[in-house]
Amino acid sequence: MSMMAQQQHQGYGPGQPQPPYPQGSLAAPGGAPPGQQGPDQAAAATAPPLEKMDHVAGYENVGFNAAAAPPPAYADAVAQGPPPERRDIQNVPVITEEQAREAMLQYVAEHCCYGSGTAKEMVFRDLQSSSAFHYTLETFTEKRQTSWAYEPYIGQPIDGPHNGPAPGPWDIQVQPPTKFKTQHSHVEVPHTASVKPCHDCIGNGRVRCHHCHGCGHSRCHHCHGHGTVERYEDGHHHHHTCHVCHGSGNARCHVCHGHGQVPCRTCDAKGNLKCFIRLTITWTNNMNDHIVERTSLPDELIRSVTGQVAFEEELPRVWPINHFPDATINQASQQLVERHNTQFQMERILLQRHQVRIIPVTESLYTWKGKDYNFFVYGFENKVWTSNYPQSCCCGCTIL
Repeated sequence: MSMMAQQQHQGYGPGQPQPPYPQGSLAAPGGAPPGQQGPDQAAAATAPPLEKMDHVAGYENVGFNAAAAPPPAYADAVAQGPPPERRDIQNVPVITEEQAREAMLQYVAEHCCYGSGTAKEMVFRDLQSSSAFHYTLETFTEKRQTSWAYEPYIGQPIDGPHNGPAPGPWDIQVQPPTKFKTQHSHVEVPHTASVKPCHDCIGNGRVRCHHCHGCGHSRCHHCHGHGTVERYEDGHHHHHTCHVCHGSGNARCHVCHGHGQVPCRTCDAKGNLKCFIRLTITWTNNMNDHIVERTSLPDELIRSVTGQVAFEEELPRVWPINHFPDATINQASQQLVERHNTQFQMERILLQRHQVRIIPVTESLYTWKGKDYNFFVYGFENKVWTSNYPQSCCCGCTIL
């Protein structure tokens, strides 16, 4: 039997026209149902009948919506040996009164409603240095999903079952472009492709025009289908034959140009589709963190500044930190590592990395005009945060 004869033998029943979506994708939910579109709106997309797709061993339950393929079981890398040796944690530098004053002057310069007099005249009572700890855990995972897909067949090579059995979703070798970066890729599963007649045009390459419903003509837009137009002349209304439709009330359809059919968008007027199983690979960088900061400085400010990287480690599976001087960080590491190791059941963990940053925080206590105030200097950038700067005002006010 010839290829075309085989295609006709495997033909579909009548389908509805559809607009040109990317290969194998469906229209967004909520669109108008077929047959209820506006005059210039093409019919909603339809997928090929699933029962017409070839039987592929290992992919029997694959549909047109992507479904996750469970990763194969693999040994827990944490149990393969003892934790690596870890160096001691070092202290971070502290700032001086001069550095604290310079940081405040810079902060005031960045705020138009702040006066610089306080920063210049304040008398320091004490500088209380401390450290904030920022623990971050990243787990780089890979997720694989399979779905049937289709695209216009224009003569491209067909890698079908005659070339061998299709490999499993996790047997296809695809490397992530970049570690610890969320990204995705699409791959055609080898040996799953076939050519089938288009389900929308029944292999004809053309479908009924959605504007004129196949008639080749539509109501004349000039006379609104009346065949005549009304004009006011010499104080009276007169009816004249429409010069556009010549009195018929109908005009040639501007979409199909009178043919009653338009090229099929699904198959790009080729009449045939290439159907195959698509593998969608999604790499995700899953990150959680924990901040330990014991002053009134808002914790979220710690994320935006740099500090000393006291510890960092990258392994297929990391061990929880257990040697940090602050027990809260050790506890947070234990909880986050355990959570990540059990959270991604439908994904494969490729790599993990975690780090602890130590961010210097200095609470500056000072006196100005007989009253006590404070501000914080934090991070290697010497950023400032204050909630009670005395020389501040609303826009439009004058600072005395």
